[in-house]
Amino acid sequence: MYAVTVTFAIAPGRMPDFLPLMYANASASLRDEPGCRQFDVVTDPARPDTVFLYELYDTEADFTAHLTLPHFLSFAEETEAMVAEKTVATWSEVRQ
Repeated sequence: MYAVTVTFAIAPGRMPDFLPLMYANASASLRDEPGCRQFDVVTDPARPDTVFLYELYDTEADFTAHLTLPHFLSFAEETEAMVAEKTVATWSEVRQ
């Protein structure tokens, strides 16, 4: 398994616009990508402008493919101006 974590800092006032697009991207990833096993979207009322993602893929190649798919590219384009900061980390060994 290959894990990806992403932390988004969302521009003030943009969370109501961002979250529906994020949920749609997560749903499409789980539905349309056989190598995507988990895609959690996490928020915390104590950090109202932060979104955390935890994604699990069968392989690194599955994640790399995810980055080229229409639903991801559309999400990235639509949310670009909403994201103040984005931090991505990958984890190559996940034991279950």
